[in-house]
Amino acid sequence: MKELIEYIAKRLVDKPEEVVVREITGERTTIFELKVAQEDLGKIIGKHGRTARSIRTLLSAAATKMGKRAVLEILE
Repeated sequence: MKELIEYIAKRLVDKPEEVVVREITGERTTIFELKVAQEDLGKIIGKHGRTARSIRTLLSAAATKMGKRAVLEILE
């Protein structure tokens, strides 16, 4: 799932080399922290948060298919 987030984020931003995804595994939930360049933050979030919501939906679908729960946090 980490690779999925990296793939999507790198295709959306102008500086793909600055995309960093950190995975924090908990007991029941896995948290993914996404960090991008400051000027690319708007592209990841999108208008009214639509892009971020779409990425979270894809992540949730992939996690559910694997029988897990995942959360995406976008860091500034």
